[in-house]
Amino acid sequence: MPFYGCLLALSLAALTGNTIGAVPSERTERNCSAVPPYLPSTAVNTTLQLKELREQMIPLNIFAYIIPGTDAHLSEYIAPRDARVAFMTGFTGSAGTAVVTRTKAAMWTDSRYWVQAERQMDCNWELEKDVSISSIAEWLIAEVPPGGKIGFDPFLFSLKTQESYMINLESSNRTMASIPLNLVDEVWKERPPIPTYQPEPLPNRVIKRTWQMKVEHIRNQMRDNPYEPTALLLSALDETAWLFNLRGNDIPYNPFFYSYTLLTMDEIWLFIHETRMTDLLKTYLNTSCNGPLCVKLKDYNSVQDELKTFVAQPLVKVWIGTEYTNYALYEVITPQDKLMTSSYSPVLTTKAVKDDTEQRILRDAHVRDAVAVIQLLMWLEKAVPEGKETEMTAAAYVDKCRSKQKDNRGPSFETISASGPNAALAHYSPTADTTRKLTVDEMYLVDSGGQYLDGTTDITRTVHWGTPTAMQKEAFTRVLMGNIEISRTIFPSGTRGANMEMLGRRALWEVGLNYGHGTGHGVGNYFGVHEWPVGFQTNNIPFREGMFTSIEPGYYKENDFGIRIEDVAVIVPIITKYGHNYLTFDTVSLVPYDRKLIDTSLLSSVQLQWLDKYYETIRKVMGPELDKQGLSEEKKWMLLHTEPFAETESSASLSSSSLTLIALAIALLHII
Repeated sequence: MPFYGCLLALSLAALTGNTIGAVPSERTERNCSAVPPYLPSTAVNTTLQLKELREQMIPLNIFAYIIPGTDAHLSEYIAPRDARVAFMTGFTGSAGTAVVTRTKAAMWTDSRYWVQAERQMDCNWELEKDVSISSIAEWLIAEVPPGGKIGFDPFLFSLKTQESYMINLESSNRTMASIPLNLVDEVWKERPPIPTYQPEPLPNRVIKRTWQMKVEHIRNQMRDNPYEPTALLLSALDETAWLFNLRGNDIPYNPFFYSYTLLTMDEIWLFIHETRMTDLLKTYLNTSCNGPLCVKLKDYNSVQDELKTFVAQPLVKVWIGTEYTNYALYEVITPQDKLMTSSYSPVLTTKAVKDDTEQRILRDAHVRDAVAVIQLLMWLEKAVPEGKETEMTAAAYVDKCRSKQKDNRGPSFETISASGPNAALAHYSPTADTTRKLTVDEMYLVDSGGQYLDGTTDITRTVHWGTPTAMQKEAFTRVLMGNIEISRTIFPSGTRGANMEMLGRRALWEVGLNYGHGTGHGVGNYFGVHEWPVGFQTNNIPFREGMFTSIEPGYYKENDFGIRIEDVAVIVPIITKYGHNYLTFDTVSLVPYDRKLIDTSLLSSVQLQWLDKYYETIRKVMGPELDKQGLSEEKKWMLLHTEPFAETESSASLSSSSLTLIALAIALLHII
């Protein structure tokens, strides 16, 4: 899935009591310039919550209030109780910042969500087509009077976010005001409660390192650090889950639980809603003893006060990862000589490199997952021409297929099942009122994934059951070329993904096409489907052997069609003629691409060779798995769709310039 993150699809009915879903025949986007303004049925009336929020702002003497789309752990995926942007605006996209003044309201998001925002927001809200803090600051300077204060919840701001606002507002005579109580929560009368699910340890068969081994490994990194930290604060939810080999269910599609961890050389503090801890978990975490491998349970809501007390001690230095530590915790670690920072904590950088057990089981999870996707594509190939299936039934079918696979724990995100113009919305997921009927005349994109005890999966395939247009075929092929070019790249260990990201776009750029999302993200062992800090962005860490990443170029033609090809690959060593310590990608997603959409005349011979080798791997791995599951029809389908490309097709891959030279030579021979 597009790596910026697909927000878990929140039900606005649950959040606000409003129903979303467009009537197919109506205009789907708002028109606030019309008289009277036009609002589709998907738009949410936000008048009441804005009125009540502004009433909260007045006694605090603030002229604006910033509402980020995250939680206290700066998570990409959030629980329904943290969906404050959705509650206030009606907009459910995963990337957005809302700002409310005493007279205006505006929401900032990127190009993936502009259409969605126009469908979901009412005319109380301005849509700002940007995501930069500088853009928000410019708007605030224009709307907030000189000397005015701008309120924010410090638990929802990262260090970088707060610093960026301060820099952009500098010299403007507007100031930021940290407000302990979240004002949206104060007016959200039916805010969902804290989940009651109790975290569970992973079974021994899917782990190599016990939590005690992990704790000692991280402590060794603390000892070896020249800045000599005495404590490590873990704020990201996957950090604590990884460290203790625990999984929860507080956030839809993500096996996490609300928590913080403070790790010293001789103590471990786990901040959690203690009423959720079972006797089994207390025993598992050695909570009844006082040694260096005994966990002390602390109340989740006491983290700020406990940290403040801890830092007041002499000779303390707390190591934090700035990407996931909120400003509320950062500002209590004073003075500065008691603080040590890095972009990512040693837990996140260690977790990014999978051990041999994690690599093996994550590969296994992708094999089982491929079975479900093959079942979906085979079924749709037969069912769509009959004219009975919709985007929703397709999404339900693949989820059902996954549920039958070993160790499945549900989807890893809401399935993106999109046909025709809906597929041009990178994060579209169908509802009962927006779902389109699948036909042989339109392209179809399905981006889906599963959570398994041994791994998290994410795969996208785009297909056409009829006759694609020349433009659709060329665009698909160029997206495939980008996927192949990254996948076959050989690079030195330590290369950053950002340095090869353009390989995924080059074939598209050559004809003036592009895509507006990232090219890949990390994937983990039963974690969030977007696992930082691996990927192709400038703030991702360098690639190393044992990391898993998605590779997912795409192209989206507004109101027409969308294309994305996404595979997950593991980084493996490769022997080169001269150099050592070189790496490449080994694709672990094992589902064939739609042959009908591939224009082999655009592919080089090297790209065709890679494609045939990939198809050989699918046959070699998936054949026995399908046999084992007794899926003979699915195996026949797989074999048919992974036949090697013919020699004539390979010869057709000559460039147009080469063909021109050959034609010229033949003509000269005839003349002679």
